[in-house]
Amino acid sequence: MSYADVNGLSLYYEEHGSGDPLVVLHGGIGASEMFAAILDELAERRRVIAVDLPGHGHTADVDRPLRPELLADDIAALIAHLGLERADVMGYSLGGLTALRTAIQHPDRVRRLVLVSIPFRRDGSYPEVVAAMDAMGPDLAELIKQAPVYEHYARVAPRPEDWTSHIVKTAEFVKIDFDWSAEVAALAVRTMLVYADADSVRPDHIVEFYGLLGGGRRDAGVDGSGRPPARLAVLPGTTHYDIVASPLLPAVVGPFLDAPEPAAGAGTVSAP
Repeated sequence: MSYADVNGLSLYYEEHGSGDPLVVLHGGIGASEMFAAILDELAERRRVIAVDLPGHGHTADVDRPLRPELLADDIAALIAHLGLERADVMGYSLGGLTALRTAIQHPDRVRRLVLVSIPFRRDGSYPEVVAAMDAMGPDLAELIKQAPVYEHYARVAPRPEDWTSHIVKTAEFVKIDFDWSAEVAALAVRTMLVYADADSVRPDHIVEFYGLLGGGRRDAGVDGSGRPPARLAVLPGTTHYDIVASPLLPAVVGPFLDAPEPAAGAGTVSAP
């Protein structure tokens, strides 16, 4: 258990295992404990760096809005703080948006990228999910106090009294419209997309995301020479809310992270 002083905050992280570094980023209104069910498996062959994002878990909030663009700068600074040139980064939900922005804003710090259950555009989520985000407000803070996520926050947060402010910032963030399609299409970092088969992200948006990364444009061929550099996995029997605890997640992510770099020119897909 350690803290990194970066960007005016004290960022909490835990390290597990040894090997090539993998930074894992949790979802909103949560903490790195979200990965508890799969952490040991991830750490069998990798140095897993599990971060509590600002305002979450053990990391105190700071006087700024909750934005993936700002969180991405924190993660890039953490990678540098740890003396690493680059690290693999895997993020789920809010952590996935943060991971994506880290690769966009700091591509030199990210070797490979795993994005779990995120859209690249706000309307990529189902309309009812967007409507629920639009309805979020300060009153949600009291309601969530009945959930285990609040028990964890109240137990480990440096300032438990920040709970309502934390929910307000989250509610403000989820209402922001965004469209990162152009930046995704230009992304050079090798990326894997992972979704539940009953996700909060629409299947047609998932296919569009994969297409922006060069996937789904043609048959890979018998020898696999037409395979795109990106990967896509849909985990059966999971939802947006439990995918991060599924044993299928490390099972599909591990081979992607461990795969050798392709030969120059291999796996490239030209625009149709």
